[in-house]
Amino acid sequence: MAGGAADCQFWETWLNTQCRLHELRNKERISVAAASKILANLTYSYKGAGLSMGTMICGYTKREGPAIFYVDSDGERLQGDLFCVGSGQTFAYGVLDKNYKWELTVEEALDLGKRSILAATHRDAYSGGSVNLYHVTEQGWVYHGNYDVGTELWDAKDREQSFNHIVTSIPS
Repeated sequence: MAGGAADCQFWETWLNTQCRLHELRNKERISVAAASKILANLTYSYKGAGLSMGTMICGYTKREGPAIFYVDSDGERLQGDLFCVGSGQTFAYGVLDKNYKWELTVEEALDLGKRSILAATHRDAYSGGSVNLYHVTEQGWVYHGNYDVGTELWDAKDREQSFNHIVTSIPS
């Protein structure tokens, strides 16, 4: 989720309500494609109104299998295998492009996701200060925690000798 905090929170909460209503009416979970289409149609109707939002809609349904869609405040909707959103996305893509492969274990994928967000938040002043990790499966999603970017960045620097370009102390 990226953009104005109020826009992101409002529209994602609204989408959650629509998805829940679909589930109650139809006795089945809404498809990822349908959920992303609902959000894209709505945001398109507000195009030019100053909304600021970019998000990924992810999930798993029996019909679709795993799916991920990008939706933004102009009503743009794209389906793909890998997305980054926000002003730090170029830095996140740099880490992902170098290290992503289909054969990642769950732990490797979680670490790669965390490292890509660390790179984005380190290099981009407007990217957030925490990482929320989720793993989407056939059974639903598994929450793997919230990580403080500052702590994680320094830990990675010390533990793995990565992010070595970070100044360790300010000369007096």
